[in-house]
Amino acid sequence: MANGSEKAKSGLFTDFYELTMAQGFWKQGLNSPVVFDVFFRKHPFNGGFSVFAGIESCIDDILDFSFSDEDLDFLRERKMFEDGFLDYLRNFRFSGDLYSFEEGSLIFPQEPVIRIHSNLIEAQILEGLILNQCNFQSLIATKTTRVFLASGRKDILEFGLRRAQGTDGAMSATRAAFIGGASGTSNTLGGKTYGIPVAGTMAHSWVMSFPSELEAFEAYADIYPENTIFLIDTYDTLKSGIKNAIKVGAKLSERGHNFGVRLDSGDMAYLSSEVRKELDAAGFPNAFITVSNELTEEIISALVSSGAPIDSWGVGTNMVTGGSESSFSGVYKMCARTDARTGTMMPVMKFSDNPSKATNPGVKDVYRLYDENGMARGDILALEGEEVKAGNEYRYFHPMIDYRHFSFAAAEVKPMLKKKIENGRRTSPRIPDERQIRLSRERMISEMDEFDDSYKRILNPHIYKVSISEKLKDLKLDFINRNQD
Repeated sequence: MANGSEKAKSGLFTDFYELTMAQGFWKQGLNSPVVFDVFFRKHPFNGGFSVFAGIESCIDDILDFSFSDEDLDFLRERKMFEDGFLDYLRNFRFSGDLYSFEEGSLIFPQEPVIRIHSNLIEAQILEGLILNQCNFQSLIATKTTRVFLASGRKDILEFGLRRAQGTDGAMSATRAAFIGGASGTSNTLGGKTYGIPVAGTMAHSWVMSFPSELEAFEAYADIYPENTIFLIDTYDTLKSGIKNAIKVGAKLSERGHNFGVRLDSGDMAYLSSEVRKELDAAGFPNAFITVSNELTEEIISALVSSGAPIDSWGVGTNMVTGGSESSFSGVYKMCARTDARTGTMMPVMKFSDNPSKATNPGVKDVYRLYDENGMARGDILALEGEEVKAGNEYRYFHPMIDYRHFSFAAAEVKPMLKKKIENGRRTSPRIPDERQIRLSRERMISEMDEFDDSYKRILNPHIYKVSISEKLKDLKLDFINRNQD
């Protein structure tokens, strides 16, 4: 069976209406250069930040995206596509440019995190692939980072394979969770594919397969003395589980090995405290406690705040599915197209009865502004070619172009969009994914330190400023005024 990435390389991995529109463009001779933005409208989980993920694996699929003979036969059987258009698809390859934020970056609503420059048909057909890859992985990376922060940046293990949305979802979730802060995974194939540490010891079925809990623990410790974590809640955590773990743990300690215990049910605050007391009283202060069982960032935050002596966290369902949020709100909108009369690029803008869904016109760059302490103070959308220089004070406006604005002279200005593809080729050599996701994870952790804690609160975070330049404000206002005439 093909894995998710191989499926995504098929030209059929797109919404059907993209192909019907593409044939329409082809028949009308509408295939001139355009520019599309990928942006999102709100943070998931009522949070104050999101983490960008998926673009590096997506670039692989974009560059390999093509239509096989079998793909074209399928389309021919639909009896909607002309042979000439199918011949066009036979030679389909992305030949344009792609700019994006670096994977692992913190991202915010309204700013283009990806910008596509290509002909109209190529840009249109790739919409589904780009949104599918980056929306899902950004959702899972964001969720994992929230869990990571809630734990106090302790060890987070991704245990979600059995609850993920299919095999494709499990692999993508493992990748994104590592970028978001997970230190290991239970997904063995994910560990092999991405070079992620794998973790896991026993389930309740191991304990129940032996005549007694003590014998189950002894057998496991004999086989895996250097990696022993006792699951102590199969029968009774405090009356038998921890006591048997200490008995077997004492023998491991005599052989120079440490051990740990895992709680998978019950009152985690109470049980972890009692278990810690038992371990310390028995002379095992280095024995560690890990917990699992439907954990969320809110539960973890509450346990940490209460002082629960938990050393690591196994998070499954709520990490790999997004928990309370089923999707990331990324969208793909045209921002510029070729003027048929002049042959030059002209800005375009989508209007809506809901003003928050109106887009920002024109080809735009994104800049992150830092103060003298190296802290991020705001992201700025500016028209391509505009100067945003450190040390110069500029006036910036709310994207809704109402009365809200602020002036700021940044100590440092960082361009956020980097060219990743030029003329259908990578701008730099491909980095193996096992190294790439480590770089992305390191970027997430580094950027976290550039933002005030108020933006990272689990509940009621402060809103980070995303503003537009005065030129972009004037352009958008001109579109709005002309649309009202």
